[in-house]
Amino acid sequence: MNRKISPNIVDAVDFDLQLKPYTLHTLDNGIQVYAIDAGAQEVTMIEWVFKAGNCFENKNIVAATTSFLLKNGTSSKTAFAINEHFEMYGAHLNRHCYNETASITLHSLNKHVHHLLPVVAEIVTDSVFPEEELAIYKQNQKQRLEVNLKKCDFIANRLIDEYLFGKQHPYGKYTSTLDYDAITQADIQQFFKTYYVNGFCTVFVAGKLASNLIEQLNHSFGQLPLNKQAIAFPQSLVLPTAEKKHRIINDANGVQGAIRLARPFPNRHHPDFAKVQVLNNVFGGFFGSRLMSNIREDKGYTYGIHAYLQNLIQASAWMVSTEAGRDVCEATISEVYIEMERLRNEPISNDELHLVRNFMMGSLLGHLDGPFQIIARWKSYILNGLDEQYFYNSLQTIKTVDAQTLQELANRYLQPDDFYELVVV
Repeated sequence: MNRKISPNIVDAVDFDLQLKPYTLHTLDNGIQVYAIDAGAQEVTMIEWVFKAGNCFENKNIVAATTSFLLKNGTSSKTAFAINEHFEMYGAHLNRHCYNETASITLHSLNKHVHHLLPVVAEIVTDSVFPEEELAIYKQNQKQRLEVNLKKCDFIANRLIDEYLFGKQHPYGKYTSTLDYDAITQADIQQFFKTYYVNGFCTVFVAGKLASNLIEQLNHSFGQLPLNKQAIAFPQSLVLPTAEKKHRIINDANGVQGAIRLARPFPNRHHPDFAKVQVLNNVFGGFFGSRLMSNIREDKGYTYGIHAYLQNLIQASAWMVSTEAGRDVCEATISEVYIEMERLRNEPISNDELHLVRNFMMGSLLGHLDGPFQIIARWKSYILNGLDEQYFYNSLQTIKTVDAQTLQELANRYLQPDDFYELVVV
């Protein structure tokens, strides 16, 4: 390589991006394992995804509490012993709870995986949720909630989802301190037995995989009573609020307000979704967007403003989110609507559209950098009932959607009357 000669600059939009395919394995009990074997380091990530999100719970926060306390004791191991075991091998075990799913994620060196899988299997079949651990969790969560309730952005995030979906919908409900008081050990144990011990699980693995990893997984998990019954996601009825303009005073002396503008939107199966993602990036999806240029750079109302499409399984929403000075919150909303009007009335220039195409292709390239990122994209597609063709169709949309189509979409979806307005100060 002659380093005196600079390399040719290639636009990201001209890249021929490829999504590395997964290898599918099935354990003896029907658990499907999606694997990406790539990378140079002897490291493995394994994620167990259960249909155990909050849409399955009969009492608020049971799913999240069960997920959090999975590492806090089994019949033979205390919480301290479990955490010591993973730390001894330099591994990291984490768990998360979402609207439809809950997951347990293990990061480990390949040579230690066989020491760790049996303990993960013990956690998902024999967690006991000790009363003392539950009491500590309740106390900590109530204290954290009391602190967060003083923050306008926290309140705004809770309320806008309630307005969009209804307080009884998994996407719209939120937690109070009374919910923590009401939850019992029996609630958690029953949820655990139904949705973990006898639940439905899918496994995603990535890294420079050991040749016998699937055998190890089958040995530890292939005989468990998982996946014996199909568990469908409950279809919750969306019941949005009738009133669309809301102004909430959370702190009478506060100097900053949290602004949320949002409208319901179809999920990723809708034919407009990929095209609207391009329109959204022009509108407010990256640092060079129109909302940032106007409201941050020109007006100086905020440090940052963003628009995005929520990637949810059952439904979705188009959201604009920012925090601004209390005295300029209404002016900020007015400027957002001005930018919507511009997109409805004026076609996007070729230069601006080319910039957005390159940004989106470059972002995709970064999101495929390494096996962990690749399996994360596959997980998103699989859990949403999508396939690899969705990836390539999205690439084609980014490269070819024209200004006229985007203007038509703006006239269809960027109508102020369709948006909920919320300001929390």
